[in-house]
Amino acid sequence: MTPLLLVGVGLVLLAAGLAILLSFGHRYRVGRLLATAPTVTVAEAICLAADDLRRYVRIEGRIDSEHEFEDAEHRPLVLRRTRIETRSGIGGRWRAVEDGIEAVPFELNEGLDTIAIDESGLRDGLVVVPRQSVGVAGDLGDRLPAEVAPTTPTRVTIEQVSSVEHAIVLGLPVTDGAGQPRMTAGLGRPLVITTLEIPEAMRILTGGAILRARIAAGCLVVGATLLVVGGVWWAIGSVASPAAAFAASAVPSLIPGGDPRSSGQGPGLVGNPALALLGVLGIGLAAVVATLIYVRLTARRDR
Repeated sequence: MTPLLLVGVGLVLLAAGLAILLSFGHRYRVGRLLATAPTVTVAEAICLAADDLRRYVRIEGRIDSEHEFEDAEHRPLVLRRTRIETRSGIGGRWRAVEDGIEAVPFELNEGLDTIAIDESGLRDGLVVVPRQSVGVAGDLGDRLPAEVAPTTPTRVTIEQVSSVEHAIVLGLPVTDGAGQPRMTAGLGRPLVITTLEIPEAMRILTGGAILRARIAAGCLVVGATLLVVGGVWWAIGSVASPAAAFAASAVPSLIPGGDPRSSGQGPGLVGNPALALLGVLGIGLAAVVATLIYVRLTARRDR
């Protein structure tokens, strides 16, 4: 084992971990924001909006609205997203044929402080427990799209937010045209809302692929460790290894007949660095191919 090999394997593992994380699509980005966005109080968010300080932050509080609507179980809702997806053939991917959002103005309260939520900016940033039903398109009745055959496999997913829930909101505090503070998308980041605790929200974002997420985390941790160890090893070796000289003077001289560690043509490199480099590249290529195959297979099962 050489420092070069450690660094090479570390880079490969980092690339593999990143590839797995990117396979989660927008859900990876939302999860990263939930884990890293700085938390402020609603009062502090209102001050940021009033001072026009553009910061993407996280706030928590209770949802409230004067315009709720009820679901089939008479729960007061402020937002409901309904997706209808169809699948062609066995093992095919789900394709959205309808994706609609019903929303009313609502706000987040923390004590006596209140800030409005831009409900129009919520879509992929909605993280709640989904309600799913799977059947055929004929089960939709009047909602059946004209271009879809009645026997087509169909999945309906409903995500909703109630006005009696506690929520976490990530966004940019701004003031609207009337000078009222509100949370919205901004700085190239989406508006995010979840009614779940962070660990549960992360499980929803992974779509149940906990093993895949753990493999990605393991690849990143081990890869970074190998990269650091290899770099430190190489640095220590470069400083601590004394330069060899075959003469009494400060000027090194060559041994007649060449360097015995090479093929006899004179001073050369120890061993075969080209073969070692090819070995590292081979290991890296094999790891990347195996990772992509695994991601492809698990992604298909998740959908």
